[in-house]
Amino acid sequence: MGEAWLPDLLGGRFEQRTLSLGSDDEGEVVATLVRLLPAWPAPWTGSLRDVDVLYVHGWSDYFFQTGLAQWWADRGARFYALDLRKYGRSLRPGQTPGYVSSLAEYDADIAAALSAMGRDEHTRRRLVLVGHSTGGLTLSLWAARHPGVASALVLNSPWLEFQAGAWGREALSPLVAARARWDPMGMHPVVDLGFYTRAQREVGTLPDAPEGWRPERGFPTTPGWLKAVLDGHETVAGGIEVGCPALVMLSQRSSSPLVWRPDMLETDSVLVIDDIARAATRLGRLVTIARIDGALHDVFLSRAAARDEAYRALGEWLLSPALR
Repeated sequence: MGEAWLPDLLGGRFEQRTLSLGSDDEGEVVATLVRLLPAWPAPWTGSLRDVDVLYVHGWSDYFFQTGLAQWWADRGARFYALDLRKYGRSLRPGQTPGYVSSLAEYDADIAAALSAMGRDEHTRRRLVLVGHSTGGLTLSLWAARHPGVASALVLNSPWLEFQAGAWGREALSPLVAARARWDPMGMHPVVDLGFYTRAQREVGTLPDAPEGWRPERGFPTTPGWLKAVLDGHETVAGGIEVGCPALVMLSQRSSSPLVWRPDMLETDSVLVIDDIARAATRLGRLVTIARIDGALHDVFLSRAAARDEAYRALGEWLLSPALR
């Protein structure tokens, strides 16, 4: 499966384990699982002591949200976060950051993570999947392909629809698919102007990342990867069933990513939030949408007031009868 649990760069009680996934044309492929186990007495007294959490990050990202992990661990949950193949801790020299040709490729990453967490068909502990942005799309599709495995799905600004909306996606998809057939690894121009990174820094919630793990303007995208994402959006648009209650957490407002404005410190400058809210209704039969006033794209990296409201909404939802 991989190496033993070792100290993680986050320090404290955080540990990491490398998960071997074989190799591809760019060499060795691995994922990395990070964990924070609850400290006494939370494993025996916490309200979520029977819960395993698996968190998956978004595009151009990796796991560093220590406050989120501690929130779960304080309530007795075993918290795990997965740096997917070719991201963060799992990125190896010579690899194209974040590249996959299908989001279903991450089934292997998630399967390896669940095995390393000690989960199998006999596990009685509840599994809560937590996904941010592209990770939210990935986990939604995974849950629909693996019904009955997860007990709950928590989505933090999930990328469920393309920023140009359904019409823009439908117009763009054939062009992307055509180029993906003959030039899947070709690089698109970088369109991220770095304003979301600036907002997080000004809010004070973005730590320094190891070089290359989280570029200010994001990773360059490729036709093969973009086709995989658009295929995922199309699948969600057609309706899926994640098979468990889902909480979708979003900012109250979006802002244009084209020009820096002060309201980027309290809005989602990455996604069109109203389009995401509409797409969320196609995830399954029991979906709750929580709009957090003043939140950034990552609601748990917002200013303190919005961050506190997000944790309050999450805590209340987790105690609802539907999840018991």
